[in-house]
This record gives sequence, structure tokens and C-alpha cells, in this order.
Amino acid sequence: MTKSGLIEKVAEQTPHISKKDTEVVVNTIFDSMTDALKEGARIEIRGFGSFQVKLREAREGRNPKTGEEVQIPAKRTPFFKVGKELKEMVDNPAGGSAPRAAEDSAA
Repeated sequence: MTKSGLIEKVAEQTPHISKKDTEVVVNTIFDSMTDALKEGARIEIRGFGSFQVKLREAREGRNPKTGEEVQIPAKRTPFFKVGKELKEMVDNPAGGSAPRAAEDSAA
């Protein structure tokens, strides 16, 4: 799903709000999340997951073409950890019993 697809979906669910206003709301949410991560804050959305910034230490790497050693500087990178409820919904979209692959392997 793209950002425009998300805006469309939200607009369908809220017919009393104009599509333009829906776009403003979605952009405001993403901008707020981006600003919070820039400041190093942790974002937790219950049932969905959490976003945080992790520090990746400086390290030595290799240029895959030449094999030459290269220094990779430390950097901050966004990290998403999926929530338990979302993980279960993705693993079992029908909401029934175990996933199909697990049933097939048990037989």
C-alpha cells in the first residue's frame, strides 16, 4: 500500500471529511512521527508495533568489487519492531486455526 492508497482508504472510512483534509491528517501523522524519530523519541502504537532509533557503531567493511577494506561510520537508523497482535494477524489472516503451511507439514 502506498501513502496515496492509505489516504484513499481513510477517505472511504470517513465520508464526512474531505479527501484534502484526510491527506492533511495523514501527512501530519507521518510528519509528527518523523520529527519524533529525529529527536530520538520512541513511538509505540499498541497492537501495531514500535519505532525507535538505534545507533549502529562504526565498523570495517569491504568493497565487494575490489575486496578493499572500508571504514563505515557510525550512524543512527530507524528500527521497527512489530507488535504481537499484528504479528498474529499477518501469520493467520483468516483468524482461524494455524497457518496452512503448518497444517500441511503436520499431515
